Amino acid sequence: MGVSINPSILSANLANLADECMAIKDYCNYFHVDVMDYHFVPNLTFGLPVVEHLLKVVDTPLDCHLMIENPERWASAYAEVGAQSVTFHFEAATSPMQVITNIKQHGSKVGLAIKPATKLEDVVEYFDYIDMLLVMTVEPGFSGQSFMADMMPKVRHARELIRQRDLPMTIQVDGGVSERTIEECAENGADVFVCGHGVFRAENPRAACINLRKLALDAQNGAWWT
Repeated sequence: MGVSINPSILSANLANLADECMAIKDYCNYFHVDVMDYHFVPNLTFGLPVVEHLLKVVDTPLDCHLMIENPERWASAYAEVGAQSVTFHFEAATSPMQVITNIKQHGSKVGLAIKPATKLEDVVEYFDYIDMLLVMTVEPGFSGQSFMADMMPKVRHARELIRQRDLPMTIQVDGGVSERTIEECAENGADVFVCGHGVFRAENPRAACINLRKLALDAQNGAWWT
């Protein structure tokens, strides 16, 4: 198994977003773009223009996390402009399969996100069609929240199901992931890590990416699921 470190640009200095991304682009796998509409979550952040701009200035793939209503209408647009991975929330979708199909039609990977209160059993039927499950380890909406360790059984259960069915899915964790929590996430089955403050607010963001990757890889080594 591998490790994907995906810094969240929500924690970057937005006045120097391009420069901050360029400084660490060779040390991460994706840049995580939190798209919020002030309806599905009580915050308003980025949209298509930011995604299009970033795609022009960095060659690192973009992982767009849509915390928006009506993903049936909007999700495919992010895939169409070139986002390599587009994740939508199960709770926001009227027809999750329609959203999955819309994203795949444009060649992007598909992620399905679930809030802390959503049961894993509610989304298992989509495992054969998605590339990634995002288990939120905070309530979606704001960066800098405290990590919810009680989400780890959900991560572990998801990994057990993926192994039983021999699926090529990854498991992403997002929220409060840092040097203090990434090992616990990796031990329980996560392999994609969204790190905001832990990277962009670090004294040395490059070193932070390197250290986070090492911690996750070391935790995976000998873990029950590897």
